[in-house]
Amino acid sequence: QKVNLVLQEIEKLAEKQFLPIVGPEKGKVLEKFVRKRKPKTVLEIGTLVGYSAILMAKNLPHDSKIICVEINSRLAEIARENISRAGFQNIEVIAGDAKEVIPGLEKKFDFVFVDALKEEYLDYLKAVEDKLNERAVIVADNAGVFAEQMEDYLRYVRTSGKYRSKTYQIGGDALEVSVKI
Repeated sequence: QKVNLVLQEIEKLAEKQFLPIVGPEKGKVLEKFVRKRKPKTVLEIGTLVGYSAILMAKNLPHDSKIICVEINSRLAEIARENISRAGFQNIEVIAGDAKEVIPGLEKKFDFVFVDALKEEYLDYLKAVEDKLNERAVIVADNAGVFAEQMEDYLRYVRTSGKYRSKTYQIGGDALEVSVKI
């Protein structure tokens, strides 16, 4: 299975180069939510080298579409290569700042995975909020390790009344999973 080979290669590289990928442990939880919700449209904010996009695509129907936004154009190129090697054609990687890219996107989304600048999580959510389908799921990475930097985001999803939100502790970190009400 070339998908799993590409994922394992990225995991090894991430270990060597200290790349902050979601990793296999939190990845399992992300996969579980993707399989459960079967979203047709996914937005990933912060793609790095494509690991989580590949992980999500592996668990989605082939007619689903993933749009990834990565601010670093060199990393976006590496992500495109990894995605191509894994054999996925339903993933588009856009190089640019998510806060500028999101407003121009035509799609509405069923699922959003956020793993970019922690201090900007709330900005990303606000940028995509009017493009969320009913019962859309937002998964935010690093809600344990970077809870302080994400404080405004976490307060918003937990108390705005727009989401049902739950924290999933995984290893030394956490994912915040919020469902649009």
